[in-house]
Amino acid sequence: MKRDDGFIDYLHELLDPLGAISTRRMFGGHGVYCGGVFFAIVIDNRLYLKVDDETRAQFDAAGCAPFVYEGKDKPVEMSYWSAPEAAMDSEEEMRPWAKLAIAAALRKPAKKAARVKATAAKRKRTPSA
Repeated sequence: MKRDDGFIDYLHELLDPLGAISTRRMFGGHGVYCGGVFFAIVIDNRLYLKVDDETRAQFDAAGCAPFVYEGKDKPVEMSYWSAPEAAMDSEEEMRPWAKLAIAAALRKPAKKAARVKATAAKRKRTPSA
């Protein structure tokens, strides 16, 4: 995986109209943030946007594909999908896709907090031996 500052600069042009965009090197690529919300990754000069159960079908219908890496025993599919090709051409085309990714990223903490709360409630109800 190589670093391409030119591609990262181009992403800033596409995404800056959404708000305060920042990127950080991570996992051999970059994490992309909007106002501190982690909503995309860049691996091998390709943008992958956050998806969840509410948005996955839209990305699938647009011909996008998930980021998959080779895990210890099998391929692992992440919840980041490639951006539609047309979205990479203009701010206007990118905006709705990036907004879907930001919304998915914002929903994730709520789901995690609900899981933690449910687990804590279950532990509380279960008598210890």
